[in-house]
Amino acid sequence: MQLRKLTLKAKLFRGLGDSTRLSILEALDDGEKTTTQIFEEIRQNQSNVSNHLSCLLDCGLVKNRRQGKNIFYSLSNKRISKLLQESDAILSEIAHGIYLCAKSV
Repeated sequence: MQLRKLTLKAKLFRGLGDSTRLSILEALDDGEKTTTQIFEEIRQNQSNVSNHLSCLLDCGLVKNRRQGKNIFYSLSNKRISKLLQESDAILSEIAHGIYLCAKSV
């Protein structure tokens, strides 16, 4: 049971482990947005954003709804917003160590 929980937790962090996906989540932290609004805000091409949105949907981190021709995306759970905020707080305290860790990889 513990291994299954850790495996799921690893998948959650893998979903968060890409700068484009994090950019999308940060953009959605302000509220619901269309695909067009997302790729304009994070300055990525539409194909790349669509691929990452698909991943985020599969992981359950975002949800979507269709309205006419538009698809609107939002965070699937308000705790994701809290997780993003908490990660900013943690990062501000340990940024130097994270920088050194990323540099050596």
